Amino acid sequence: MSGDHRHRATVSTRDSDTGHGSAHAATAGWRDAVVYQVYPRSFADGNGDGTGDLRGVLHRLDHLVELGVDAVWFSPFYPSALSDGGYDVDDHRAVDPALGTLDEFDEVVRRLAAAGIDVVVDIVANHSSDRHPRFVEALAAGRGSRARERYVFRDGRGERGELPPTDWPAFFGGPAWTRVDDGQWYLHLFTPHQPDWNWNDPEVRADFLHTLRFWADRGVAGFRVDAAMCLTKDLSEPLPPWEEVYAGFPALVGGGGDGPLADGRNPLYDRDDVQDVYAEWRRLFDSYDPPRYAVAEAWVDPHRRARYTDPGSLGQIFSLDLLMTPWGAAEFGDAIRRTLDRAAADGSAATWVLSNHDVPRHATRLAPGTPAGTLDQAPPPGPGLDRARAATLLLLALPGSAYLYQGEELGLPEVALPGEVGQDPVAGNDDSAVPTRDGCRVPLPWDEHAPWFGFSDHGSHLPQPSWFGELAAAAQADDPSSTLSLYRRALRLRRRLRTPGPVTWLDSPEQVLAFAHPSGWVCVTNFGDTPVGLPAGDVVLTSRPAADGLLPGDATAWLRRPAAG
Repeated sequence: MSGDHRHRATVSTRDSDTGHGSAHAATAGWRDAVVYQVYPRSFADGNGDGTGDLRGVLHRLDHLVELGVDAVWFSPFYPSALSDGGYDVDDHRAVDPALGTLDEFDEVVRRLAAAGIDVVVDIVANHSSDRHPRFVEALAAGRGSRARERYVFRDGRGERGELPPTDWPAFFGGPAWTRVDDGQWYLHLFTPHQPDWNWNDPEVRADFLHTLRFWADRGVAGFRVDAAMCLTKDLSEPLPPWEEVYAGFPALVGGGGDGPLADGRNPLYDRDDVQDVYAEWRRLFDSYDPPRYAVAEAWVDPHRRARYTDPGSLGQIFSLDLLMTPWGAAEFGDAIRRTLDRAAADGSAATWVLSNHDVPRHATRLAPGTPAGTLDQAPPPGPGLDRARAATLLLLALPGSAYLYQGEELGLPEVALPGEVGQDPVAGNDDSAVPTRDGCRVPLPWDEHAPWFGFSDHGSHLPQPSWFGELAAAAQADDPSSTLSLYRRALRLRRRLRTPGPVTWLDSPEQVLAFAHPSGWVCVTNFGDTPVGLPAGDVVLTSRPAADGLLPGDATAWLRRPAAG
């Protein structure tokens, strides 16, 4: 760090342009919440079988309370064959016996509620598993049966129906159709073990209302809707070829975003009529006091997002831009402004995500060229963790809701697991829309001195690296410089510093993003390699130590200055 101040770049406190936010989005409650995602099988094992479970969550509940989050989102804990990490659901209204019981789930809800923390559960509505009783019934009932109307069955092409009904591929590789014993084919947009429901069927719609009511009655405060853009479909004949279907997919998932099958008319994706489903759900949510909330996982074009954030629909949508944004002031600035502009335009809350169960951890992703760690070798030194810490403070300073993924508060990097121990069905599929997701699902390290680093007494369903102990929660808890301590301080300060209203962007050097809240809270992020001068104000938190009024590269600082006016 240079001590020469004569030529250093400095952030100016003169306002250059006004960032957009929604007063609606900055109000108290879930629209401004910090939500922590638990992937149950990798969080903590309470019964010693090597797989995380609800008993493990109860054992580690203090970690969530001390972290200071507002809500905990649980990825699927339903009965499942794990053909897709639990997103192949056998029963949407039960707990997998390997993960616990309904009584244990109720205890999790009660104890979190006592600490002022909401519970959010995953709703997997596009498909069931192929072991679901309704699908088993459909297979047994045969062609033309009422049971098959709840799914999407079609006759095949060719002289003997030996060809699938269309040339459509599944998102995880392979064809989107699988043939059954009597010669018909069923549709599955994901794996063959995840047959798609027919959302034109009134029994399917009624059954999911029953599911939502089942969990809401147990005290669940919110729902994360998996693949929310995929539920309804138009499968009237003739079925179009994949070339036409895919051209109508949004550009952010590789489609063209144009053509006659775009903007609500695609037979498979982001149809206008899916909002009829969510309007019905919203009426159910609003019948509770307080109303239940929901967030859509919907990979759709920006101009389509307002349909999901509408108060008569789900109300919130994940903004996934930062999952795909490379490290850089211009890139992050553009993504953030787009998200804030969209939230302002439709009166919704912005959402911010850096990691989840489907993407490489951002401590690795933000430093391209730095390899992931292996089971025997920690990742080599690089800027990844510094950038991850800086990005987190930037994210937590923005208006809206922040979604954190388990283990990021420990600074965990991505782990490159050998193929023979992997569990992800997409691994090795060259035509899959995503790479393997095992590397971000490695079980958490809790205690550097315990077997399996405190995750379990008897094993770990995915192997943990030998070097994970140095990142264990217990090893970081009393270290004021640790990533865990940074998250805890940031979440405490965020509650004190946040105020309603839009942010104001500040003049800053090219390598810097800086903005201020009406309260006088200022966030400065240096994306460059050289230190920059900080504006006037009291420094309350930094992701890397700052000295002599200089913020080092790959770092974020929070400052307080007198409120304007």
